[in-house]
Amino acid sequence: MISIRLIIWALLAGAGIPLMGIINGRLGKSLGVTLHAPVVAIMVALILSVIITLTITQSLPSIKEFSDINPIEYLGGFIVAFYVISATLLAPRIGVVNFIACAVSAQIVVSVLIDHFGIFGAMVRPISLYRFLGISLLLSGLIITQFADAKLK
Repeated sequence: MISIRLIIWALLAGAGIPLMGIINGRLGKSLGVTLHAPVVAIMVALILSVIITLTITQSLPSIKEFSDINPIEYLGGFIVAFYVISATLLAPRIGVVNFIACAVSAQIVVSVLIDHFGIFGAMVRPISLYRFLGISLLLSGLIITQFADAKLK
């Protein structure tokens, strides 16, 4: 069974995502150039990551370790940058709920596909009927929220 502390940690991490989009939008306005906000946010994230890593492990990766990395493994950094830039630009334009509903729906669908096919070495967990129903409900909810939003306009 998964530890309740880990569940709370994951919930707190997820709760920060919608805040990031709107805060970065405000930061972009403060800086005068919206795309400067992701640069500042990622710089702060880098500094905090270095501090936490040094505190816990007392080390950072060596230059040699960078040369041993498979190029596909750098994709995570591109995904982080794309997500932060997207949240910064889209949340203020389409609304935080719309952005997060789309982002979370895509995350869950892709996660199920990763589990089902064992992509990138993930443990294989075939799609069950209940998981399929859950995804169907999730996507139905996404569609309903978009229609509700359109009706208000």
